[in-house]
Amino acid sequence: MELSSLIVPNNKKHFVVVFIGLVLIFKIALITAANEKSQIYTVHLGERQHDDPNIVTESHHDILGPLLGSKKASHESMIYSYRHGFSGFAAKLTSSQARELSGHPDVVRVTRSKNMKLKTTRVSDYLGLTSAAPTGLLHETDMGSEAIVGILDSGIWPDSKSFNDNGLGPIPTRWKGKCVSAEAFNASSCNRKLIGAMYYSKGLESKYNGSFNAAEKGEVMSPLDKIGHGTHCASTAVGSFVPDANVLSLAQGTARGSAPRARIASYKVCWNNEECFTPDIVKAIDHAIRDGVDVLSLSLGSEVPVDFEVDRDDFAIAAFHAVMKGIPVVCAGGNDGPEKETISNVAPWLITVAATTMDREYFTPITLGNNITLLGQEGLYIGEEVGFTDLLFYDDVTREDMEAGKATGKILLFFQRANFEDDFAAYAKSKGAVGVIIATQPTDSIDASTVDIAIAYVDNELGMDILLYIQTTKSPIAKISPTKTFVGRPLATKVARFSSRGPNSLSPVILKPDIAAPGSGILAAVPTGGGYDFMSGTSMSTPVVSGIVALLRKKRPDWSPAAIRSALVTTALQTDPSGEPIAAEGSPRKLADPFDYGGGLVNPVKVADPGLVYDMGHDEYVHYLCSAGYDNTSISKLLGEIYTCPTPIPSMLDVNMPSITIPYLSEEITITRTVTNVGPVGSVYKAVIQAPQGINLQVSPETLEFGSNTNKTTFTVKVSTTHRANTDYLFGSLTWADNEGHNVRIPLSVRTRVFNFKI
Repeated sequence: MELSSLIVPNNKKHFVVVFIGLVLIFKIALITAANEKSQIYTVHLGERQHDDPNIVTESHHDILGPLLGSKKASHESMIYSYRHGFSGFAAKLTSSQARELSGHPDVVRVTRSKNMKLKTTRVSDYLGLTSAAPTGLLHETDMGSEAIVGILDSGIWPDSKSFNDNGLGPIPTRWKGKCVSAEAFNASSCNRKLIGAMYYSKGLESKYNGSFNAAEKGEVMSPLDKIGHGTHCASTAVGSFVPDANVLSLAQGTARGSAPRARIASYKVCWNNEECFTPDIVKAIDHAIRDGVDVLSLSLGSEVPVDFEVDRDDFAIAAFHAVMKGIPVVCAGGNDGPEKETISNVAPWLITVAATTMDREYFTPITLGNNITLLGQEGLYIGEEVGFTDLLFYDDVTREDMEAGKATGKILLFFQRANFEDDFAAYAKSKGAVGVIIATQPTDSIDASTVDIAIAYVDNELGMDILLYIQTTKSPIAKISPTKTFVGRPLATKVARFSSRGPNSLSPVILKPDIAAPGSGILAAVPTGGGYDFMSGTSMSTPVVSGIVALLRKKRPDWSPAAIRSALVTTALQTDPSGEPIAAEGSPRKLADPFDYGGGLVNPVKVADPGLVYDMGHDEYVHYLCSAGYDNTSISKLLGEIYTCPTPIPSMLDVNMPSITIPYLSEEITITRTVTNVGPVGSVYKAVIQAPQGINLQVSPETLEFGSNTNKTTFTVKVSTTHRANTDYLFGSLTWADNEGHNVRIPLSVRTRVFNFKI
């Protein structure tokens, strides 16, 4: 079932005309025509008259130009030229111009644009990244057609419909990578969408002393994806449009990635059993830099304790070189939540992604005999409805009763216990039960049952409601219906329970994660079954952001990876797109804070126009390395040049991150940040402070002005505490706001430590 709202287009204003005379009528008509508002119309011209798309487009301007008075006006009016499968264009026209154009001898039909809802795998539309919009990041970058996204993962399944190259132009000329033929993979499988496919196994083979048996592990020694993870991530980032994608009729719609016309360069570095070895990863990054990728997307990471970036983390070092060459590196934050200090990929040059739910969920209806329907979540049941039958509480049934067939034909309510050794659904089926309701802690995962029995998962609260019904009813009965899809309100966004949380255990001053995106129950391409399946994890939220970064690279080619990260953070949402606050799944649930989602939920509608950015480059990263305690020798080796840290060592608090995190505040300190104007010349910004409870903040200056000769400005923030005891982290924000709609917000996280536990 899909919940949708009725959208009623604004009616045109109607004018009551008093007939005074023909002259007055004529004058009013002229005035009305002059003030008439333009709308988007599609002009259908039928089959193409030319094979060359450029000639087809020129023919469109030949039709539209005389109507609007010039070729220049035609270029300004036309938003699309349809020149491949058929001929036509979309343009901004008044109703009178549309009527006149409909009489042109070459025109088949002129239709006004309608407000239609594309039914997709939901992520992009949920985030406002709408392909049908005449403006915005997708439209302005041709959906990322010139971007190349490097996916380091478990390989690629080239036969997926998500990797079709329909409508794509030539491979970007800067591309230097290749597709390799190997076991069960032919280089001819690559196309203008999948432009690169390599695999890296020397690290893997070294672990097994050269005796790795691919067939035994369900693997092939080639770029082919056998486990589905890499295919799923690639299609989430840059998958092409595929209509009618679904899993057993759930989440039915058109699948597409964040940048649906971007190109894929697949680097297989992970193998079955989730074995991803750093030598293979580093070599893949080395090749990706050479090949000319625009973005690197890595849905992988380590566990706590995380490695020190320079001394032990090969991946972080390789990623540093990519970032220094202008390639953003987007990484998963990890799936060890909701416990704190579990976040991985914490280096300040990485873009680290947390995972949220979105406004699409899958509910399994449970109807009790009192006609109350409860909605089970997370598990998927795709089968026949189990009609009303006896409902039993498992704890009221002895093992002897089960063996004697007391559960036959019935539904069992079971509270999940760690000491129950068997799969309860399989156990119940073996004893004749036709359905089970399992009360458990929610996980935000979307998994279909592997047991042929009706199954519904509920949280402990709903479980207690069902138990109350059983214990207060003489003959309790229930039925379980197949899982249904629900989209839209009142479903609100949460940071997923599994998503790893901050603070950063390596360098608490550096806020991680940076940003959040949908990562729970994501439908995307896989090699098996119907070609699409659900997966959950920060592995799924990472490519959502990678695709958006690819679009941003094309829209703002002069921006550094740090500027891109800043734009993601400062434009992020702290509410979901419907305006509801974002919760954080955990125990107990709470409102999300920066350690759950960084700056917030990614907002592709605003990200290309942040107003100001907190930029970082060579000097800022070296500042971090010195303040982190890395010695001159290590830093010099990383940079490939002799470097000596300044004396005194700079404070890590002054690293120019789009956030301020103070783990140990006992006395007043002053923090420095520098912002770069990427908006209009002459912009003026004023500070808006939301101070954490009990924390005093003083920003100087309170107003930032950017003239024609000033595009960078430094400001300071004095921070002090009124607390007289140690506190946990408290949260706030600092926003620079102008009069043009820019609100450049960074999160603040402050912990008072009167007694410093690090002493």
